[in-house]
Amino acid sequence: METIEKGKTVKYLKEKHQVPTEVTENLKTFTRIKKSILDALKEQELTIAQLSEKLNMSKKDTTFYVMTLIKYGFIEPAGIDDMDEYYSYKIKNNGKG
Repeated sequence: METIEKGKTVKYLKEKHQVPTEVTENLKTFTRIKKSILDALKEQELTIAQLSEKLNMSKKDTTFYVMTLIKYGFIEPAGIDDMDEYYSYKIKNNGKG
């Protein structure tokens, strides 16, 4: 009987299907920006405009990353300002802590 190497299929797939460099770089960029946003929100609740200024990013890019982090459950709206114009955001609790 032939012995089957454990994890052989995964090893084979990794060798045959390399992840494109662009995908790897995009993931690194996303991870870096996610960490920056989460670090900023650890200090206080912030609006998109405040995050944009603090992180030196365009409001368009900041909005994209904030909405993505909301979608995947990392952050959530914290409330709206007194003039009903801007939402502030905070790190989502997720029942931990």
